[in-house]
Amino acid sequence: QVQFVESGGDLVQPGGSLKLSCAASGSIFGIYTMGWYRQAPGNQRELVATIGGSRTTYLDSVKGRFTISRDNAKKWVYLQMNSLKHDDTAVYYCNRVPYDYHSWGQGTQVTVSS
Repeated sequence: QVQFVESGGDLVQPGGSLKLSCAASGSIFGIYTMGWYRQAPGNQRELVATIGGSRTTYLDSVKGRFTISRDNAKKWVYLQMNSLKHDDTAVYYCNRVPYDYHSWGQGTQVTVSS
C-alpha cells in the first residue's frame, strides 16, 4: 500500500527558511491531489497546502510564505517554507487530499524558536 516518508524538518529561527520533502510509495501517486498537513501538540491536524495537477491551495496563514510542489516521476512532494514564524512550529505530514488514514508517516518536526 501507499506510504509517505517526510524529511527536512529542523530547528530554525523566526524569519528563516526550510524545505520539506516527502517520498511516496505506490504506483498511482500522479493521479492524486497531495497535501501537506501539520499538527502541534494538543491541536487538530490542519491542511497547510495542496497541489493537484495544476492548481495549488494554501492555508491563509501561510499564503505568500509557503510553496508546495511535486515531482510525479520521482513520486516526491515538497514544501518550501520561508519567513517562518513561531506559530509554524508543528509536526508536518504529507498525504493525499482527502487523506488516506493508512498512509500517514511519522512526520517531520519543524521548530521555529528564537
